[in-house]
Amino acid sequence: MELRHTAKRDGRLSSFLKQELGLSTGLMNKLKWNEKLFVNGIPRHADYGVQTGDVIAALLDEEKPLYPAEEGAISVLFEDEHLLCVEKPAGMLIHPSRSANSGTLANFVAYYFEQTGQNCAFHPITRLDRDTFGVVLLAKNAHIHALCNDLHNKGLLEKTYEAQVLGRPDREEGEIDAPIARKPLPSLLREVSPTGKPSLTAYRLLKDYGNYSILSLRAITGRTHQLRVHCAYMGFPILGDPQYGNEESRALSEQMGYTTQRLCARSIAFPHPITGEQLCIRSKQQLF
Repeated sequence: MELRHTAKRDGRLSSFLKQELGLSTGLMNKLKWNEKLFVNGIPRHADYGVQTGDVIAALLDEEKPLYPAEEGAISVLFEDEHLLCVEKPAGMLIHPSRSANSGTLANFVAYYFEQTGQNCAFHPITRLDRDTFGVVLLAKNAHIHALCNDLHNKGLLEKTYEAQVLGRPDREEGEIDAPIARKPLPSLLREVSPTGKPSLTAYRLLKDYGNYSILSLRAITGRTHQLRVHCAYMGFPILGDPQYGNEESRALSEQMGYTTQRLCARSIAFPHPITGEQLCIRSKQQLF
């Protein structure tokens, strides 16, 4: 991908890269050392003096990942030259780890990029637990990833989840305001604790089936396992959740044949980082 801009003022190249093109300092330095910055087609350093009318270009080629590209089913919900939004099934990791270097969403997306002739990399903007399924938004290069992170930090990227839970809340909608902390090591799980970080979840009842219900959930804060911890804390744990479920939810999950948590990343809404168009991308997967 190439970013281009025709200068409407005089100034140092670095100021155009930051202000007009919106590059982060880290990305600008990376491009500088790899001679990916150009003025009128000639490689230039960041301190080069740009004049009005000069054409600035930044080449955002991505390096090939260290993990293998693998053929796998990819369900594309949205794609343009900047973003890719796909469905992640339950049971799949987002990214390779020390213990699993294959079979992840990143491996399959790398193969998709190869087959479609795109010199792009895997930059997840949203991440899901292994067993959470639904919408995952990806940036195709580091620049777009930084712009989307900025949207997220400004609260302009809204993620909505749906969960199948034991029973139902007392009220049809409300908020769960309970601090979350990590359990003592070596556990990787979380718990509600007065020493934890402030954590806020908004919920709304969608359907009531008696012994279980469907909730719409929105994590106002973004703590690890937040939705699972908050639902369990309030007495309506997510079905199929082996870590945070209780005896009753586990029995119902077994009865209904659930082996993974019934939590779906249903939608993501945000202004496009380049065009400003308001997008809302929804998962097509069903809870049951």
